[in-house]
Amino acid sequence: MMLPENDYQILKLTDDFYNAYPNPPYKEILKKKQRAYNCLLFQTHYNYFICIPFRTEISHSYAFHFTTTTRSKAHRSGLDYSKLVIIAKTEYIDSTDAMIDKDEFNETMINLERIKREALNFVEEYVGHVKGTKKLHKREFDRRYRFSPLKYFHKELGI
Repeated sequence: MMLPENDYQILKLTDDFYNAYPNPPYKEILKKKQRAYNCLLFQTHYNYFICIPFRTEISHSYAFHFTTTTRSKAHRSGLDYSKLVIIAKTEYIDSTDAMIDKDEFNETMINLERIKREALNFVEEYVGHVKGTKKLHKREFDRRYRFSPLKYFHKELGI
């Protein structure tokens, strides 16, 4: 699957993805009861897509937090880098666009390049640490990645 020229989509992952990564043992991959999370999906210069879930409550700084949306007035909503997943198989991507609030869509689009840069940096710092080329302090690595699903995607990340 190639994304449209603007190289992003807002969608959900398919049941095939959740069947391939069931909980347990893949407990860090987010799934709401009976439905998948809406995600911002974008293509990287690597051979995979990054899928960042939209969340209502994010209590850490490893995320893009909405500041101008209706939901952000009552919640700490945004896109959660700590729960992003790596998608290498196009059958894991639902071709139906997901529905999100218009104000969240607008804030995402205004900040799209920043979000993509921050998410890719989050992944690359993980890879660098695990490969030993750019070690983070143990506490910092644990703070960022202890609950991250990235540990399930070492093959896709070339680790």
